[in-house]
Amino acid sequence: MGGLRLLAVALTCCWWPQGSQGKTLRGSFSSTAAQDAQGQRIGHFEFHGDHALLCVRINNIAVAVGKEAKLYLFQAQEWLKLQESSHGYSCSEKLSKAQLTMTMNQTEHNLTVSQIPSPQTWHVFYADKYTCQDDKENSQVEDIPFEMVLLNPDAEGNPFDHFSAGESGLHEFFFLLVLVYFVIACIYAQSLWQAIKKGGPMHMILKVLTTALLLQAGSALANYIHFSSYSRDGIGVPFMGSLAEFFDIASQIQMLYLLLSLCMGWTIVRMKKSQSRPLQWDSTPASTGIAVFIVMTQSILLLWEQFEDTSHHSYHSHHNLAGILLIILRICLALSLGCGLYQIITVERSTLKREFYITFAKGCVLWFLCHPVLACISVIFSDYQRDKVITIGVILCQSVSMVILYRLFLSHSLYWEVSSLSSVTLPLTISSGHKSRPHF
Repeated sequence: MGGLRLLAVALTCCWWPQGSQGKTLRGSFSSTAAQDAQGQRIGHFEFHGDHALLCVRINNIAVAVGKEAKLYLFQAQEWLKLQESSHGYSCSEKLSKAQLTMTMNQTEHNLTVSQIPSPQTWHVFYADKYTCQDDKENSQVEDIPFEMVLLNPDAEGNPFDHFSAGESGLHEFFFLLVLVYFVIACIYAQSLWQAIKKGGPMHMILKVLTTALLLQAGSALANYIHFSSYSRDGIGVPFMGSLAEFFDIASQIQMLYLLLSLCMGWTIVRMKKSQSRPLQWDSTPASTGIAVFIVMTQSILLLWEQFEDTSHHSYHSHHNLAGILLIILRICLALSLGCGLYQIITVERSTLKREFYITFAKGCVLWFLCHPVLACISVIFSDYQRDKVITIGVILCQSVSMVILYRLFLSHSLYWEVSSLSSVTLPLTISSGHKSRPHF
């Protein structure tokens, strides 16, 4: 298992995409880029409220005036209609349909976006007098460096909030999540460490499960640090955002391999060995090979999705092919593991063992199905709410799944009694020859 995890982490480190910029944008207005694309795309932002603000600062006013530089703001739905329209609008006709226009003839410009009944995504484009011309020689003029700040109104109605409508609330959520992790660590860290330190047949299981939990806590902390900085400057700490996604992917890999190894091991043991040893986890070549293949498949899909969507969210709305394949993979895993556990449960005569498997099945199904189910449920919400619903929902559901597994493996009642029913071996043992009882 250790070699697989190291390989997956190495792949993640080598292929990790760079974080995207925040909503304080810096760059250059380019006449060449604007002419090539019939308008240079600067960025997009989900404005809300009555006093949202777009602030632009430029240094070279003379060049901006000479080029008749302007910014054009389109509502996302209107821009999509223009792109899909069969009328074949010309360059100048498209620009004329912008909902808001800003002429840049000063060092600093402030544009208020008001009277927004509901949060909407706005696209910002740059264009000048060369944009709709066919002669590219005239467009070879000096670029204009700029800094753009996109702001929403805060609770008091002042335009000081760097978060878009789709990001609002995430900062507070990650703060509460980190606080909960801290409180839980203060209460349970010592007893959990003692259980791991004593070893026993549950040693490796607890180590893997705890490592996954620590990675999730690290992801929450990195996200909180990123969003805390983002709330002040609109840029944040892109490295921390990427680190949060790295920790989350590593946690997903850990849990996937753990759950697959347990379920595959139990199924193969039932097919090959006597019913007197139904609870053993044997690390056979078949179970290891299947687990490795599925883990590597999910790792590749996760990395592919990160390249497609570079926003600092561990969970996305799955509008691209990689995201859809991830949804299908998780559904297939939940169904296959659920069917395997169901077959074990139906032939199990012991009530305690059957309860053990049922509880474990609940944890597995919740872990794998929460993402696909929430992705489907998010469709009923507005566009700007979908990412938040998926992000917060998946984190909470997978946290509950981990709690279920911890209670199952550390229980002094259910697990202790179930394990004592087998004089040959314990459930979830790494070594098939280990016959001792757990000591917590």
